Amino acid sequence: MANDKSHYRRYGRRGHGKKRGQTNKTLYEKPRLDPQLKHVFRKIGVPARAHLTPDPFQLEALDLVKDYDVLVSAPTGAGKTWIASQIIQSYLSQNLRVWYASPLKALSNSIYQEFCYEFGPFTCGILTGDRKENPDAPIIVGTTEILRNQLYDAMHEGKSIGTDLVILDEAHYLSDPERGVVWEEVLIYLPPRVRLLLLSATISNAEEVCMWLKEIRGVPNRVVRSKERPVPIKMLFLFPDGLIVPLGGKKRLNLRVKKYIGYKSPTHRGRPERLDFGAIIKCLRKIDLLPAIFFLKSRADCDRALETCSPARKTPEERDYLKRTVNKFLKAFPHLKWHRQMRSLLDAMVGSHHGGQLPYWKVLIEKMMVKGCLEAIFSTSTVAAGVNFPARTVVLVQSDRYNGHEFVDLTATDFHQMIGRAGRRGKDNIGFTLVIPGRHQDPQLIYDLQRSYSEPLFSQIHINFSMTLNLLLSHRPPEVKDLLGRSFSTFQKQKFVSFIKQRVDEKGKGLWADFMNHILFLKETVFVDEKDRLTADGLWASKLRLDQPLLIAEAIRNGGLDHVLPETLAGCLAPFVWDRNQEVELKLKGSLDISELKGQFEEVLGYIEKIRALKEKRGFDSSPIIFWPCAALFIWARGVPWERLLEFVRVDEGDMASLIMRTADHLRQIANLRDTHPKLASVADDAVELILREPVYIV
Repeated sequence: MANDKSHYRRYGRRGHGKKRGQTNKTLYEKPRLDPQLKHVFRKIGVPARAHLTPDPFQLEALDLVKDYDVLVSAPTGAGKTWIASQIIQSYLSQNLRVWYASPLKALSNSIYQEFCYEFGPFTCGILTGDRKENPDAPIIVGTTEILRNQLYDAMHEGKSIGTDLVILDEAHYLSDPERGVVWEEVLIYLPPRVRLLLLSATISNAEEVCMWLKEIRGVPNRVVRSKERPVPIKMLFLFPDGLIVPLGGKKRLNLRVKKYIGYKSPTHRGRPERLDFGAIIKCLRKIDLLPAIFFLKSRADCDRALETCSPARKTPEERDYLKRTVNKFLKAFPHLKWHRQMRSLLDAMVGSHHGGQLPYWKVLIEKMMVKGCLEAIFSTSTVAAGVNFPARTVVLVQSDRYNGHEFVDLTATDFHQMIGRAGRRGKDNIGFTLVIPGRHQDPQLIYDLQRSYSEPLFSQIHINFSMTLNLLLSHRPPEVKDLLGRSFSTFQKQKFVSFIKQRVDEKGKGLWADFMNHILFLKETVFVDEKDRLTADGLWASKLRLDQPLLIAEAIRNGGLDHVLPETLAGCLAPFVWDRNQEVELKLKGSLDISELKGQFEEVLGYIEKIRALKEKRGFDSSPIIFWPCAALFIWARGVPWERLLEFVRVDEGDMASLIMRTADHLRQIANLRDTHPKLASVADDAVELILREPVYIV
């Protein structure tokens, strides 16, 4: 840039987007580097192939885990999985067993494939709810919920869980509002004889977590920290005319960026209303910043971004490799051949990755990115949450995210998870985070976040009916009181004051009282007797490890699910799975008559009406129970093709796939009632077979 004044004259002092008469098509056309970036860009390239030299923190963790529980806190992409694989190898050589738990089924599947390649398929098993393969293998990979359920069973049977080492990946999920309770339960219930290795993104209160673990487990432990990434990241800012400058220096935001975005008018931050992502990709291609991951705020934004991308300029050899790789995948998953985004994948070499996509389409996108076949993917925060395919550049177009209820500013943890995908170990000397200006972008916040520590972990433990039933399987109430006294919530409340104590009180205060309230309700509904022991109904209901076990148990014991066909059972369970109050219009055609199903659904509602009303009266939450999921699963179980199902029930295919898979989880729970409800369990098994088919599930 010749001088600052000409730059500001081009866009106007407030930087409202583009110069007069400039179209989106001419934005980002001529990338230019700020002179102070030239030495940085000279580092771009692939490092020379060399034998992997472990980092000091990796070697430290390997040494300490021989004698201690270990919590490894290191940036995303630093090499924590390598530590796990080395320790697993050591345990296998001693004929010991390992349980590797992760928060996501997709991540568990990915780790399982890695371990099968490294240790051999007969050495590894997987347990995710969707998959149960080789469950007696010395290495088990699975979700944390399955591990927690195994601990419930071990306590009930009076046995110790059959493993010698538990590895909890993504351990910062301890602070997740929805999933954190499961992590905390695992840590409380895990026997002290089992060695514990926690792998986490950088957290600021790792020592506090270890103090708590030492107190409840009585086992000495150590924290291993690493602040440095093996591949450094440079933060950049892209002006619409193609100028790229450092986002900031050591002490403050770049003054040119600050003047351009016009902080006196925060509603105008210099981005066109619709970004031309194709133009940005062309810009990044010219300066060798691909492949890139674009983090966008919604599924629709990810899908729309594909429409702006023109065919990529690749050699015939590169295109041939892409097509051969895709075709090889399609042999196993032929239903994806006509996917609506296949053309973008093959021509523009870009993909959209989010929760609204079919599971195996996301797997294809992941494989193509890992193999280096794609130039860019557009994703919601799903990629940041543990799915491993880093890129050279991460592109941020907004500084907020949707938390399920509203848009909120990114936290330091969110931010570090996202930018951690920039820079591929062994493939990049340097990675980049590129900030694009816009109405929902606050570069000052982004600048501050890069210099901030991740937020401390807080306890998210809370009492629910499934937990209450399962604890009463093996403990008397005084023993449960002792267990709850070992919670992270109680520890934080006792050890810390002021603002931390105030927040913990909201979550931790009254755990015991809340547990007793649940027991009183279970007594009132005759799942627990007057001696605080499970009744016969309570015993089998404890096997329903679901979000709403009492409602389903009530329907079962009142006969509401007796003598139903497998497809009807699948339909009647689906409304208990869908936890969003989202009505969907059914557009049924032809010979599909669901009037009988509607009557069965209303009959089930009648059987549980009293307990639902009592839950509300006693102050317990109940999710809405709506009809359309019932119709969707019934239709699907009747063999209707996938495309027609989505015509009848207009929801994202990823949401439909999730509804089907979670309904299968619920059916499996009912199939566990073989001892007390053999006929119903058999019907549940049949229903699982009907609904787990292409394109939702591939054996």
